[in-house]
Amino acid sequence: MPDTSPTRADALLAAATLGLVAVAVAAGRPAPGGAALAVVAGAVLGGLVLGARRWPLPALLATAVVILGYYALGLPPVGVAAPAAAVLYRVSERGRVVPAAVVAGSLLAVSVVARLAEGDDIAVVVGTELGSEAALLLAVIALGDAVRNRRSLRAALVRQAIAADEERHREAARQVEAERLRIAREVHDTLGHTMSVITLQSAVAREALADSDPVQAENALAAIRSVSGSAMAELRATLGTLRREPGPREPVPGFDQLPALVDGVRRGGLAVDLRIEGPVDTLPAVVGSTVYRVVQEALTNVLRHAGATRVTVTVRATPGRLALEVVDDGRGGPPGGPTSGKGQGLRGMAERVALLGGTVETGTVETGTAATATVQTGTAATGGTKATGSTGTTGTSGSGGFRVSVHLPLAGVAA
Repeated sequence: MPDTSPTRADALLAAATLGLVAVAVAAGRPAPGGAALAVVAGAVLGGLVLGARRWPLPALLATAVVILGYYALGLPPVGVAAPAAAVLYRVSERGRVVPAAVVAGSLLAVSVVARLAEGDDIAVVVGTELGSEAALLLAVIALGDAVRNRRSLRAALVRQAIAADEERHREAARQVEAERLRIAREVHDTLGHTMSVITLQSAVAREALADSDPVQAENALAAIRSVSGSAMAELRATLGTLRREPGPREPVPGFDQLPALVDGVRRGGLAVDLRIEGPVDTLPAVVGSTVYRVVQEALTNVLRHAGATRVTVTVRATPGRLALEVVDDGRGGPPGGPTSGKGQGLRGMAERVALLGGTVETGTVETGTAATATVQTGTAATGGTKATGSTGTTGTSGSGGFRVSVHLPLAGVAA
């Protein structure tokens, strides 16, 4: 809301209006009573200037009445433009341009008619004084409107700057949150898979030592060393991102590292069949990274929960679409297992895939029958900064295994 209190500029305009009347009185030398009355009228006009900021229309109308009364009393002439100029400026500056123009025109018309009625020369009244008076009135009205427009423009620019600054802060917060979620997913996937493999391989090594089979124990320990080294490299890269350390980062895992991921699980005794169909070498790195992490999480869930002996991983690339399917022969999705919605694995899958506009489906696979319905979907968010999904379970748990299916539209995915 604009400030309606009189300012120093208002006081100066009021003083100028009073001074103008005083000069006219001094030049006209009226009778003592007339001089005092003229000064009072000048003071009233100055007071109306002070009130025009808060009450523009009443001050404008009162100014017109005082000016007309001034001349009706036969006081020294001061024109109509000069004593009304300050109020007209302030009224138009307050956004009342049309009323200001109407009052100014009315004062000019009354002045011209009155002077012609008194017998003044029409050429002087209309040709000279009318033009100068009208020019002054139009100038102060235009100046007031220009000041108002400039002030409005400046306020709009300030609001835009504030809005832009707030949007920058919100965007920075969104980016920080997106980076936090990305790092959380990376750490979860890396540590979850690594600890599952280490747990499995340590059990294998223990059984091998109990059976006096040093070769198998050595292979299990080698697998632990390998997967631990890979995990440490990925964690160092993640911590480097947090610290913003310069230097080369570890390459993002993709399609080319899927065989090594599968081999690490195979050494634990779980048979994994990896099938890659179609051209995947030319796909964007973000697609390869997403597929790698989904396969990693799916195999981790199998190691932790499924009690499976065989897993089939199928990656099928076709023009404009990529499909991924991980199927095991374990005990399906029992309560508390990977489909319970309590863990972060399937949620992380959905978030990763949803950022690329894809979907994740999971379900149990009954022996000799097709898999059950969809239980998890992902939805891409505007701007690629947020992903949402819902987790649920349909059908009943079976004994034939569990399936994870991913469908990625490749159109629009940046290379």
